[in-house]
Amino acid sequence: MIEILSENPLLLLFVVAALGYLIGNIPIRGSKLGVAAVLFVGLAFGGIDPSLQIPEFVLTLGLAIFVYSIGLSNGPGFFASFRKKGRKQLIFLAIMLLFGALAALGIHFIFGFSSASTAGIYAGSTTSTAALAGVLDILSQRGIQSGLDQAVIGYSLSYPMGALGAIIAMVIFQRLWKIDFRQEAKDLRKEYPLDQVIENRAIRVTQDKFCNIPIRDLRRKYKWQVVFGRLMRNQDIILSNWDTSFCPGDIIRVAGVAEDLDALTDLLGESAEAGIHFEENEYQHLRVFISNSDVAGKQISALNLEEQFSAIISRVRRGDNDLLASGDTVLELGDQIRFVARKRDLPGLKKLFGDSYHSLSQINLFSFGLGMALGLLLGMITFELTEDIRFRLGFAGGPLIMALVLGNLRRTGSIVWTLPYSANLTLRQIGLIFLLATIGVRSGHTFFSTLNDASAFFVFLGGTIISLGTALLMFWVGYRLFKIPFSILSGMMANQPAILDFALTRTGNQLPSVGFALMFPIALIAKIVIAQVLFLLL
Repeated sequence: MIEILSENPLLLLFVVAALGYLIGNIPIRGSKLGVAAVLFVGLAFGGIDPSLQIPEFVLTLGLAIFVYSIGLSNGPGFFASFRKKGRKQLIFLAIMLLFGALAALGIHFIFGFSSASTAGIYAGSTTSTAALAGVLDILSQRGIQSGLDQAVIGYSLSYPMGALGAIIAMVIFQRLWKIDFRQEAKDLRKEYPLDQVIENRAIRVTQDKFCNIPIRDLRRKYKWQVVFGRLMRNQDIILSNWDTSFCPGDIIRVAGVAEDLDALTDLLGESAEAGIHFEENEYQHLRVFISNSDVAGKQISALNLEEQFSAIISRVRRGDNDLLASGDTVLELGDQIRFVARKRDLPGLKKLFGDSYHSLSQINLFSFGLGMALGLLLGMITFELTEDIRFRLGFAGGPLIMALVLGNLRRTGSIVWTLPYSANLTLRQIGLIFLLATIGVRSGHTFFSTLNDASAFFVFLGGTIISLGTALLMFWVGYRLFKIPFSILSGMMANQPAILDFALTRTGNQLPSVGFALMFPIALIAKIVIAQVLFLLL
């Protein structure tokens, strides 16, 4: 069997992926490792026999696809969040990176490691392959072969704990502080509307004080986060707009989350669900998919639906998340929208939005390939800080930064940079599996073989101090001092895709992706520089 797998690396890749995915879905005390288990299965296979190898190209491909798809989906949130809280997040990131560097300095002098070993341990404990690549580049230029081996061994021994450190800290503090992820997502829904449940309700207006006041003025005064739809007045049904005003006895259909609808019902009057049938009239509601690239990347207000049709979009379903529609909502390929319109306008609206599930299963290879190519070219550029310190963004940093920019732009002229939600998720999963399986198999033999060396224990211990120590301290600092929500903080501490996947599984929401996209690009560059500085200074 070993001979078959060693001669067929593609077979090995998918055996590791399949077993890892199977093990990752086994509940362990209420938790699952998820895709992260692929890494540990890969380590086990790599430790069995040194002939078991997966080509490095698979790792590079998986890494580039994973970070590019993550960047595309989180680009808008990344720039919006930095505009709101950029200073606070940068200070936290600086503290986290500084502590990691100081911890590396500490273990260097305590255990007497070589400079190459210390740099490798730092790269491994922070799971930064790009940082290791930068150190190896310096060592190669100087012809220090022994340093190359020391750096790789330090990286290999500290990498597994680098992935586990943040996971262990996350579990410890979540139980210690009794974090309720569902309540946290609910509290953050207005700032990060990722997991809200949108409902419809009919409300009968009984309060005279709201008469003859346009909806736009009421929304501005009361900050209502709802969408008004059809209105029934004396058995006549009309579609509301910004100029519509209420009268006692009116019954209005409203979409929003339950607590906002409860507050609105208390203000306007009472619930009027019983006996009200809005369906038997000229206006109908319908759900359609956004598959027309001419619509994708545009705000709802830019479509001028009021001029072309008598229609109101009430909600947008993106993946498993319901978003309340507004004029500022940007539509993306794969979104499922719910709207109310006249029966005679339904065919025209379907044509406008596309409503083709088949089209959503396809990837625009021109925009995807062009974006990836631009990212890879960016990663190849050498940045020189000093004569001795040079770095490249590499196959991770280049595509990620380019994807964040393109994802925020969403479209340039006729080119739509974003991907349908389902296609993005599939690519992300494939890239992550390729990445974790290859890293595990390629690191497995070195990891297990060096465990027999007496010095290996101290290398492993040093990596544990950096990774687990930094994770424990920074979870406490981030949550207690900086008041960062735990779900978002978990993503900020996820310096490796396996940690992010565990955080997403653990929290049950998408908030960790927000934190990951915020911190990963800057942290990636900083770690590359720090690893090289550690080597040159020590």
